[in-house]
Amino acid sequence: MPKPAAPVYRTTNWPEYNAALKRRGSLEIWFDPEMHWLSVPCGRPGRPMRFSDSAIELCLTLKTLFNLPLRQVTGLVAS
Repeated sequence: MPKPAAPVYRTTNWPEYNAALKRRGSLEIWFDPEMHWLSVPCGRPGRPMRFSDSAIELCLTLKTLFNLPLRQVTGLVAS
């Protein structure tokens, strides 16, 4: 018995197809507007902390949730 031929799909609306491909990789995350990204100075000598503990926890949560390397998470948060 011969194998049936695979169907051939043709894209007829290229602008809509390209827009769908762009949307496929988009991710929308809403942040609490009351969250402080930058750390409050502690007044002790040494290098000051740049980000708050809640911002660091958010980055590590995104890293674990989406199984991303830390470099990609920092790029995601910076955008």
